[in-house]
Amino acid sequence: MNAVAGGGTFLVFPALLFTGMPPVPANATNTVALWPGLAAGVRAFWPRLQVARRILMALLVSSLLGGVAGALLLLRTPGHIFMRLVPWLMLLGTLLFIFGGKLGRARAGRALHATTSAELAAAVGFVFLVAVYGGYFGAGIGFLILALLGALGMTDIHAMNAVKIVMTAAINGVAVVTFIAARAVYWPQAVVILAGAVLGGYFGAHLSQRLPAAVVRGFVLLVGAGMTVYFFLRTF
Repeated sequence: MNAVAGGGTFLVFPALLFTGMPPVPANATNTVALWPGLAAGVRAFWPRLQVARRILMALLVSSLLGGVAGALLLLRTPGHIFMRLVPWLMLLGTLLFIFGGKLGRARAGRALHATTSAELAAAVGFVFLVAVYGGYFGAGIGFLILALLGALGMTDIHAMNAVKIVMTAAINGVAVVTFIAARAVYWPQAVVILAGAVLGGYFGAHLSQRLPAAVVRGFVLLVGAGMTVYFFLRTF
C-alpha cells in the first residue's frame, strides 16, 4: 500500500493501538517497522528517478531536517492533540493531488528542471512542513509530496512515485534513528510488521510500475478519500 499509493500507517497504527500500546510508542514502532519497506521501494523505483540534482538535493535536505524536528516534537508532546488535525491534513492532501496535475499542465508543460529559484525555495519550505508532520505522525505524506510535484510540473505518475518514495524514506529514516535513540520502540511488534513491510514494499513498487498511470492515480485518490473519511469519523 505504501509503495503504490501510501497510507500503510492507517492500517498498522490502529492495529498497534488495538493491542494496548500507548499512542506515542505505537507511532514510533509503526514508523520503524514500515521504514524498511520504503527502503525496498526506493531500490525498485530507482531507475525512474530522473530529477535534476539541485532539485533533488534541496528537497532531500529539507526532508531530513523536517523529519528530525517532527520526531523530536512527537516525543515531547501529547499525540492526541496532533491527531485531531489529521483528518484536515488528509483532506488537503487529497484535494491538492486532484488539482496538482492541472497546475502543472497550466504551466505549458515545463519540465521539472526548469523550476525557478523562487519556486524551489517555496517547495523546500513546503517540504519542511510536510517532513515535520511526517516525523510526527506521517500517514498520508505521500499525497502532499505528490501534490507538490504536480504543482512543479511533473505529470508522469511513476516518476512522481519514485521521488515520493525517496523523500518519504528520507523523512522516516531520520525519524527511525531518533525513535530508536529515545528507546520509544516496542521491538517484538516491530519485527513482525517489518517482515511484511519489506515484502510489501518490494512487490508493491514493481506492481505499481506495471499498472496503467490512470489506474495508479485513481487508486491514490480512492485511498486518499477513504483515509479522510475514516479519520473524520474516528476523530469527530
